Amino acid sequence: MGKQYDQITPTLQSFIQAQPLFFVATAPLSENGHVNLSPKGYDTFRILSPHQVAYLDLTGSGNETSAHLAENGRITFMFCAFHGAPQILRLYGKGETILPGSERWEELLALFPGYPGIRQIILASIHRAQTSCGYAVPLMELQQQRETLTRWATAKGEEALINYRGDNNCMSVDGLPTPLAQQYKEQ
Repeated sequence: MGKQYDQITPTLQSFIQAQPLFFVATAPLSENGHVNLSPKGYDTFRILSPHQVAYLDLTGSGNETSAHLAENGRITFMFCAFHGAPQILRLYGKGETILPGSERWEELLALFPGYPGIRQIILASIHRAQTSCGYAVPLMELQQQRETLTRWATAKGEEALINYRGDNNCMSVDGLPTPLAQQYKEQ
């Protein structure tokens, strides 16, 4: 069944790299706040060390992860085997949002493909990795990554994306500010 690790082992790294999809979960401190769970695709996840990961965050309809990280830093990543042997892997850690122009932005951005609509990078220090059985996860085959988000971002253009993020990505659904809010306030 499940095992716990204090780092991302080479075996876990291989498992992560084989998955075309991962999930990111965060939550505000308020007991009335909304837990956020988001699926992420594309080639957007990187293991930087046995204790550090990053993912490239593309412009979307909300920005809950960033708001929650600014408030409390808690983050969980989940990977599921949809083919081959069943397995689920969760990475638990503390995360932060890296915005364009930040000290580590160029260094981290260079690790990822140049997708349209790049909004920020989420950097997380991992203190626990845990596997579980995944026996109830269905077997599925990946046909392809959807191109909808990249087509949308390309069609919108960079200036319209900047405006969109200012209108839609500066506050969480619970009214928590995201790090983007400060950046837009300064403009």
